[in-house]
Amino acid sequence: MAYYKRIRELREDHDFTQREVAAMLQMPQPQYFRYEQGYRDIPTDILIALADIYNTSTDYILERTDDVIFYKK
Repeated sequence: MAYYKRIRELREDHDFTQREVAAMLQMPQPQYFRYEQGYRDIPTDILIALADIYNTSTDYILERTDDVIFYKK
């Protein structure tokens, strides 16, 4: 599985729409769509923001580990 599929799974697991996640990232929904479809690489700052939104690690999103760690805020 590619990392872009993982961000879709995380979004769906948290019951967010693409529009909601895009708003949290302060970007237009079509731009977020391109990340989630794998059309564009995710910039580091967006990757970190996604990890913060989902309370997990960037390693989990990038598939460097399968241990989903939900950090407490």
